[in-house]
Amino acid sequence: MIRTRTALRHGRTTVGVLLAGAALAACGSGAPHQGSAAVVGGEQISIAAVESRVTGLRDAVAAESGGERTTERAGLVRRTVAELVLNQVVAKALADRQLTVTDGEIDEARESEAKLLGGTAELQRELLFKQSVPAADVAAFYRQQLGIQKLAAAQGKDARTAEGDAVVRAALTDAGAKLRIEVNPRYGRWDVKQIGLTNTVSDWLRQPTATA
Repeated sequence: MIRTRTALRHGRTTVGVLLAGAALAACGSGAPHQGSAAVVGGEQISIAAVESRVTGLRDAVAAESGGERTTERAGLVRRTVAELVLNQVVAKALADRQLTVTDGEIDEARESEAKLLGGTAELQRELLFKQSVPAADVAAFYRQQLGIQKLAAAQGKDARTAEGDAVVRAALTDAGAKLRIEVNPRYGRWDVKQIGLTNTVSDWLRQPTATA
């Protein structure tokens, strides 16, 4: 689901899909999708970046819970891919509407949540266990959340309402279509209308054209 800042205090809202921070690798030579978890707007999200993020997250959870890796890996990998893709979709939707999220706004949001929860350490723990966001990705988490809020607010709506949800979904559907998102079939397929991953498998590595 699309999450908003109130998700920290009240759980996930009914608005949207999945989210969190992006790590992109530039397109290289050779097979267009070699080593890619996804290609978004012509740029690759590498499998290595996804694996690194998942490992870091599981290590952080283990460190906070006494050394035991209790986080289920397969679902976490898929969720990570979905969130990295959605980061780019939100960014595209914002850019199309000439909207931005500043570092100052991110800092303000973090400080506000930290005060409500009793401090920065408490906020990071809350994000880690309830939103699967490690400390390194907190800024990206807030950038996306604030971006979602701005997409709704630009139309005079609140992202937590049904009307706001409709506005956000329309913006993200349009952005996703423009980006021509391709996902490695081991993770599923990006559904533009659902704004998330499905299990449908499609061709990934492009096959050489047969010659006579």
